[in-house]
Amino acid sequence: MADVPLEERPIPEPGPNDVLLRMHSVGICGSDVHYWQHGRIADFVVKQPMVLGHEAAGRVVKVGSAVKHLNVGDRVAVEPGVPREMDDFLKSGRYNLSPTIFFCATPPDDGNLCQYYKHCANFCYKLPDNVTFEEGALIEPLSVGIHACRRAGVTLGTTVLICGSDLSSERLKMAQEVGADFPLLVTREDSAQDVAQRVAGRLGKQPHVTIECTGAESSIQTAIYATRSGGVVVLVGLGAEMASVPLVNAAVREVDIRGVFRYCNTWPMAIAMLASGKVNVKPLVTHRFPLEEAAQAFETTRQGHGVKVMLKCDQSDQTP
Repeated sequence: MADVPLEERPIPEPGPNDVLLRMHSVGICGSDVHYWQHGRIADFVVKQPMVLGHEAAGRVVKVGSAVKHLNVGDRVAVEPGVPREMDDFLKSGRYNLSPTIFFCATPPDDGNLCQYYKHCANFCYKLPDNVTFEEGALIEPLSVGIHACRRAGVTLGTTVLICGSDLSSERLKMAQEVGADFPLLVTREDSAQDVAQRVAGRLGKQPHVTIECTGAESSIQTAIYATRSGGVVVLVGLGAEMASVPLVNAAVREVDIRGVFRYCNTWPMAIAMLASGKVNVKPLVTHRFPLEEAAQAFETTRQGHGVKVMLKCDQSDQTP
């Protein structure tokens, strides 16, 4: 733990259904930092050296013999979760729930924070010319948002509360720049019910949906109290295994509490959102480091500087 060395590894050879990628941009996620600092997340325990990174985009440099939809030179975004078997979850379209799924940088599976990386071609998505590599890498966190909105039933006219950046004025400012209407700064001393009342005051009503992105017990409590009767709370953030929450309050008001585990079937929609300009993720990248300075990049993320730290894996191309 607390060690992120660089090491030389052989360039992998793609199988018939794989492509070999020259990685370009890989974002650092909170889960990467957690594995680095603590060696585990819930039941996923790092037992041997593991390559980090799962927010990624790169260029195809080699194509497996059975791959028909990609060619050498194509710029692609990588979906990190690949089902290993045709189980009931895959057949029902919810492959993210398959217990045997491969997932980048989740023990024991290696991630893609490297110069060359082999991945299943069916989970590599060609990027339009007007979508950058960095935007391609940010499709992964964008997908979490898309999947959460689908789970919550968000549609036109839905009023949504998002819990997650509310302790940081800088992050709240960024949230407003990329689309939030009403930022609300809170402190750790604020009670859940007080925050819920402030939310209703700012919105003029209670939100239909709350997307809770921290996993903190107090924030989950706020999410339940703040959501209108008959509404939905979606739990995106992962915190302690056990939490004390006002379940009776949710039950008697028919507030649904729904879980989110990663995402599925989101990359095509995310690419369309970015290509059309409907969503702008570019301002989220606040720091960039070459792969050789990975240790400094991880430390920057651990200290909470900026929003998204991006590692550039191609020495010959450090552009976004």
